[in-house]
Amino acid sequence: MRKSSFAPGILFLVVALALPALIIAQQTRSARRTTAPDRSTAGVSANGKTSPSAPVIKSDLAEALSVIQSNHIDGRKLDYNAIFKSSISGMLSVLDPHSTYFDPAEYASFRTEQRSEYFGIGATIEDLREGSDVNTYIRATFPQAPAHRAGLRFGDRILAIDGQSMAGKPFPEVRKFLLGPRGSTVKVTVERPATKQSETVTIIRDAVSLPSIAQAYMLRPGVGYVAMTGGFNLTTADEFEQALKYLHTKGMNMLVLDLRGNRGGLLIQAVRVANTFLQRGQMIVTQKGRFRDSSQSYAAVNDNPDNVAVVVLVNGDTASAAEIVAGALQDHDRALIVGETTFGKGLVQFPFQLDYDSALLLTIAKYFTPSGRLIQRDYSNGGFYSYYFPGGLAADKSNQPNPQNGPESHTDTGRAVYGGGGIAPDETVKPGTISAAERHLRDILFAFSLELTTGRIQGFDSYKIQRAIEFDHDLVAEDYPVTDALFKELKKFATSKPIFKVTPDQLDKSRTYAERQLRYNILSAAYGFRTATQVFNDGDPQISRAVDAMPRARELALSASRARARG
Repeated sequence: MRKSSFAPGILFLVVALALPALIIAQQTRSARRTTAPDRSTAGVSANGKTSPSAPVIKSDLAEALSVIQSNHIDGRKLDYNAIFKSSISGMLSVLDPHSTYFDPAEYASFRTEQRSEYFGIGATIEDLREGSDVNTYIRATFPQAPAHRAGLRFGDRILAIDGQSMAGKPFPEVRKFLLGPRGSTVKVTVERPATKQSETVTIIRDAVSLPSIAQAYMLRPGVGYVAMTGGFNLTTADEFEQALKYLHTKGMNMLVLDLRGNRGGLLIQAVRVANTFLQRGQMIVTQKGRFRDSSQSYAAVNDNPDNVAVVVLVNGDTASAAEIVAGALQDHDRALIVGETTFGKGLVQFPFQLDYDSALLLTIAKYFTPSGRLIQRDYSNGGFYSYYFPGGLAADKSNQPNPQNGPESHTDTGRAVYGGGGIAPDETVKPGTISAAERHLRDILFAFSLELTTGRIQGFDSYKIQRAIEFDHDLVAEDYPVTDALFKELKKFATSKPIFKVTPDQLDKSRTYAERQLRYNILSAAYGFRTATQVFNDGDPQISRAVDAMPRARELALSASRARARG
């Protein structure tokens, strides 16, 4: 096994899954050089019986296809892409949950995602449902994106795209019309909220950034917050470095690193992020595979690691590359882990490109944390849904992550940690929830926001926002507060709009949620949705606990440092 200083020669990806995240591996030389098994020999199954040889299976597949073509009622109009894709996917599904097949379109999309971008206009959109009517609105645009340059703003109602009406279409369907090849043109007809006049804007689709870091700001004096929720892509470590530099200029000496919902991506980026806080020589991750170059160890190469106290937030959607970061910092007692047990994905994938630009994303290795933990949970019992949605609709709980049942390892200071079921937090904290009654308020809150930001709520002219988004604004409590007077206007609006079926009493009962969601809507119009999202963090119980746990995180890191000094 080779130790790597994580130079860019071989990049193993901790691929983000189609559902939760994977680890992906890229290799500079052709993967086709790997020795393949002898195709002429028959295999032996687990029960000791001889299985058919590859040529026999190939012959059976060809014969089956011929029979289908000749006899099936739709045999003359088969979708061969769908047939062969399902055949390959079925073959891979018996190997492990993370090996998969990409047809050419999916593989192109996958490669684009790894570049931290997609092609479109660069805007977030949202439905507004008024009774049986459904309309889609622009919620925000992204910095320097085509939609921003074209002058689209919060509250623009999308009437048509390329001349086709969008009336009644939910936003996921509308979004499909907005996506397209880079350099292609799309004509978007919108109704401006302030004037109610329609306007058609011509937009040239372009690459739209999908940053790994959604937010980086100061939660309170001394405590920085980084939401690394967008996966580990080509720009992740560089984004993280810039975020830390910015927060240090603001006086940060404690950090909340939020990995909740981060489904993974490039292994080398995870290594670089963990390297930020670890001393040279400290192991970050080890991967063990079958063929040459698939087994490597990655150790820190940092002579001057950042010494801020760190709390890492995780949940059940934290997977793969994100688990590498959390596992390395936990094993070295460099960070306190807060939240819920992670997904438990410890397999490494490598993209083997096939003919016609399709690809196999094939599991070629397992990864282990510094203490020797295999994070991958068992997938031998249960099917696809029980694996990806443990504890969901299925009654069988056997596939849920449960690290306490796995092999015991120990951190640098001797704390017990366990493998085989994700990463268990040092402090378990349940997330905040939104009730059905609160979700019912979303439409009326959005509708009221449209009236407010266009200046149609008398006495609240300061909330009128008919200008371009100020993306670099540092949010403060005085920005567009939801006062008692404004909340009173909201209840009056609810009374005047019975179509939403919301009463003033319902708003009073859910006032905390309503105020937060309303302010989020207003801030989205003024500063963009990434800045606006900060208002939800204020009432987040997991973030709150992370801040409270900072003294313990600092003491843990100091204890580990003293233990290393003693040798």
